[in-house]
Amino acid sequence: MATYTGPKVKLSRRVGVPIADIPKHTSKRQLTGNGIHGYRGKRLRDYGIRLIEKQKLRYHYNILEKQFAAIVDDAKRGKGNSGDLMLQLLERRLDNVIRRMGVARTIWAARQMVSHGHVLVNGRKVDIPSYRLKVGDKITLKDKIQKLARENMESLGGHEVPGWIAFNPSDLSCTVSALPTPDQVPFDVNMNLIIEFYR
Repeated sequence: MATYTGPKVKLSRRVGVPIADIPKHTSKRQLTGNGIHGYRGKRLRDYGIRLIEKQKLRYHYNILEKQFAAIVDDAKRGKGNSGDLMLQLLERRLDNVIRRMGVARTIWAARQMVSHGHVLVNGRKVDIPSYRLKVGDKITLKDKIQKLARENMESLGGHEVPGWIAFNPSDLSCTVSALPTPDQVPFDVNMNLIIEFYR
């Protein structure tokens, strides 16, 4: 399936927030743009504000529009708050859980780790980044990728693993111990605007 392969910092600049927690994205200079005045932007109407919120979330999870719209539909069909359900579905994607573990620096690196077949779920190889994990699923890494994973962990010094994942750093394995809640998602986004965008 197609995926965005262009410059990633351009995405952060487009939505005005860092979509990855690495210095390249979080530096103020990258977000304001080049030139003496930087990028001033323009006034957005209601549609533009909702579109930017939607794009923030899409870029943060590295998802195509068709996949994203399908997740919105799933969330709307579920019982409870659609915004919270949508965040749960996005957080439980396999590539995202690899990123949250801290063994990959970005969502793009986590996606590559999964698609190259380095990740096992309950002892079986899974190479689908969008694979949806359930409570109780155990994720382990193959031996040949463990050295790189440990280097990534060292480079992400202050990384905190969310509470819904039980991570074991000694053997680089983790278990999904609960469903994620919105306050456990380390990315600020207005879910109501996104749900309104798809009405």
